[in-house]
Amino acid sequence: MSDTQATLQLARDLLRRADPSTAGLWPRAAALLIRQALEEAVDDYWRAHQLPLDSLPTQAQLVCLRMMSTDGVRPLQLNQAWGALSRACHHHPYELAPTAEELSAWIETVERFAQPEASA
Repeated sequence: MSDTQATLQLARDLLRRADPSTAGLWPRAAALLIRQALEEAVDDYWRAHQLPLDSLPTQAQLVCLRMMSTDGVRPLQLNQAWGALSRACHHHPYELAPTAEELSAWIETVERFAQPEASA
């Protein structure tokens, strides 16, 4: 199991063990794990393609990914997920934590991106 898959599994475990007494905490913790997995997957992508971009900030990496990819949809979804996860990781007054459905969708987005790298 790769680091990305292990991190996503931890996020899934948080979704399964949602406890009302920790409402508002576990969604942000899951979002943080998913964002970490996304960043790991993007770094792995650059290393697999032998491009030294993994040291750049994630936002710059995602821009490069969109420019280099022939599949414009997947990098766009990844960029949108990263932005949403970044916002979800921080508590803002009067802002709800992400729902389990949103978190599950972000997990799927990261898995779809990381999947081809697993078989490479």
